[in-house]
Amino acid sequence: MSPAGTTPASGGERSLLANWLSATGAFLAALSFFAAAVLLVTNLLAPFRNPYMGIFLFVLAPAAVALGLLLVGLGAWRERRRRRRPGAVPLPRIDLNDPAQRRAAVVALVIAALLLFVTAVGSYQAYDYSESVAFCGQVCHGPMHPELTAYRDAPHARVGCVACHVGPGASWFVRSKITGVHQLYAVLAGTYPRPIPTPIDNLRPAQQTCEECHWPAKFYGDVERVWHHYLSDEQNSPWTIRLLLKVGGGDPTHGPVGGIHWHMNLAEKVEYIAADAGREVIPWIRVTRADGTVTVYQATDAPLTPAQVAAATPRVMDCLDCHNRPAHDYLDPVRAVEIAMSTGRIDPGIPFIKKEAVAALTGTYATTDEAVAAIAERLTAYYAGHHADVVAQHRPAIAAAIAEVQNIYRRNFFPEMRVDWRAYPSHIGHLISPGCYRCHDGNHVSADGKAITHDCETCHLVLAQGPDAVPPQPLPFQHPADIGDLWQQMSCNACHTGGPA
Repeated sequence: MSPAGTTPASGGERSLLANWLSATGAFLAALSFFAAAVLLVTNLLAPFRNPYMGIFLFVLAPAAVALGLLLVGLGAWRERRRRRRPGAVPLPRIDLNDPAQRRAAVVALVIAALLLFVTAVGSYQAYDYSESVAFCGQVCHGPMHPELTAYRDAPHARVGCVACHVGPGASWFVRSKITGVHQLYAVLAGTYPRPIPTPIDNLRPAQQTCEECHWPAKFYGDVERVWHHYLSDEQNSPWTIRLLLKVGGGDPTHGPVGGIHWHMNLAEKVEYIAADAGREVIPWIRVTRADGTVTVYQATDAPLTPAQVAAATPRVMDCLDCHNRPAHDYLDPVRAVEIAMSTGRIDPGIPFIKKEAVAALTGTYATTDEAVAAIAERLTAYYAGHHADVVAQHRPAIAAAIAEVQNIYRRNFFPEMRVDWRAYPSHIGHLISPGCYRCHDGNHVSADGKAITHDCETCHLVLAQGPDAVPPQPLPFQHPADIGDLWQQMSCNACHTGGPA
């Protein structure tokens, strides 16, 4: 006989999962799992990655499956509590000697193993997707569109966003995800700033990111650079400058110490205090030499007081203090137009094309679509009104030039986000932003009256310049030992073995 108010456990007793809450959870989990499986196969077979499919597949679908399983467990827990009340049906007994229960246990273990495997794969895929360029640049299409566009044109276009913005290590990964929650909220609420601020304060030191690939100890020698410019006259007169950049290095085992990369703190250390958040104004600099000598340079027009220096934390100079736009550089209108002219995308033979193209690009526009339409209208009207003969003779060239100017705008100007070259000045060089002159302006002086050099030839030599700038004429090779013309008749390595001759 069973105690009053209870019924004996039997194989036919209803399962704890037989309730509306568990049934709803099971339906949600099964539906989400099936949808994720279909999308996974589609994603694997598709020739491209869709960022929004990735959000559902690796973020929303796993969350829906987890929520469904949680509801299943919650329903079972509520059902168990209900049955434990006085007069309720007791819990079923688990007996693996019962063939039916044994089969149910095997099925449950198989399903659990499958879920664990899928969860492990899905967790890795979610991690991998959250680290991808598609997730960083395309999911938040509005705020990140300028950065993604510039990134695709940059030398680091094959380096993932996280390689620089997160880097290796669990602590920075966790920090980035915590920061990402706030950024996600800002995107959803539309409260993100325009333009997006450069992550100056929370970006990892260059020694932990840039130097994973670029090894400053190996920098040495000089590099020749050629800049093709055009004047703003009717003929778009060419003006070319050939420079020898003294890249140099700081490791004496690979070459003479000096040049631009002397700043890389290999033997000496350079520190500075900036007066603004963008590090555009630098009034205080400290150089610690290899022999321990310390020299402090102050800006003569706005020196810091001892109290200001004591309250500040000097920054140790690294790669990003000069290479501050390594992956998101926005070309200024003059440079962008000159590059297009030198590569033939804009015909330099079109009168005043440089002047008019730059003027069209620097107009005030509310949206990109408005700018693209206005550029075409402005350039078309100008040449129709001032150079009708040119339009008749060079109509395809003018049409191609207009299309290229529009393309330049799309790739470097983003009025909706208030982004262009002025929003993110580059510190490389000193042509259109202070750059090197933040320190090398001749106005930073030490206590003994010595100024940081302002000499152009410290960093570069002009090899040739002008409308027909050509490199210096090559000199005939001169062998240091007088062997006549014998060196022309034999291979160098016949005598030069790397050891004694």
